[in-house]
Amino acid sequence: MSSDSVRTDPVATDPEYGETWVYESIVGAIPGVDLSDRSAVTVQFVLFEGLVLAFAALYDLWAAVPAGTAAVVVAAAGSYVMLALGAQIRQVEVPDTYRRLLFSSSIEVVLGVLGFVAFLTYVFAVDPHGGSPPLFRALFREVPPIPVIYLALLILWDLCYRIGTGWWASVTGLWRTYRFGGEFEEATRSRLLRIDLLTIGFALVQLLLVPFVWPREVLVLALLGHVVAVSVVSGTSVVWLRRG
Repeated sequence: MSSDSVRTDPVATDPEYGETWVYESIVGAIPGVDLSDRSAVTVQFVLFEGLVLAFAALYDLWAAVPAGTAAVVVAAAGSYVMLALGAQIRQVEVPDTYRRLLFSSSIEVVLGVLGFVAFLTYVFAVDPHGGSPPLFRALFREVPPIPVIYLALLILWDLCYRIGTGWWASVTGLWRTYRFGGEFEEATRSRLLRIDLLTIGFALVQLLLVPFVWPREVLVLALLGHVVAVSVVSGTSVVWLRRG
């Protein structure tokens, strides 16, 4: 089988290493833990939201709860999308080259790190000199306690990682359609179309974060630009798939 051939044996059992996102590999490697996708996302949401509410009660930071909850919701939605995309892609007849590029390269981690570092650069180097109150001060009204900072940065990394995953799924999806679109049967194109629409859907969910970074133009433009870019890239793949 050549590297560009289309796999005709979609994975029906547990995925092997190299057939998963880094997130899935970590969850699957935890000894004694065997959660369904829905359970894994539910545990993630309950854990992070529980910590948000607990810290709000402990440090009287209730004003930060809406922003924290929105971030937890978007991160949980990202986890669901990652699991759904991974499962659907492993069950459809697609080229091995596409699978390896999507899963084995771990580029989504690199994109997540770049996004997280860019955000921290903005928070520490740009935001304090802007016309609006610094983001953390606007959310917490004062310098937050260390546990709150730790949780906030952890949730922000979670968001950046999943946003990076959405970007990588979008870019590789367009390349897949451009490179192999003419080889797919109708049923395969329909399933890949749903995968691209799911990628766009997750990007749109991230608009929930816009009200909490308003009116900081850099963050607003970054979020809106990201959503528009993913929608255009994956939308182009959708158009090509529909044209056959």
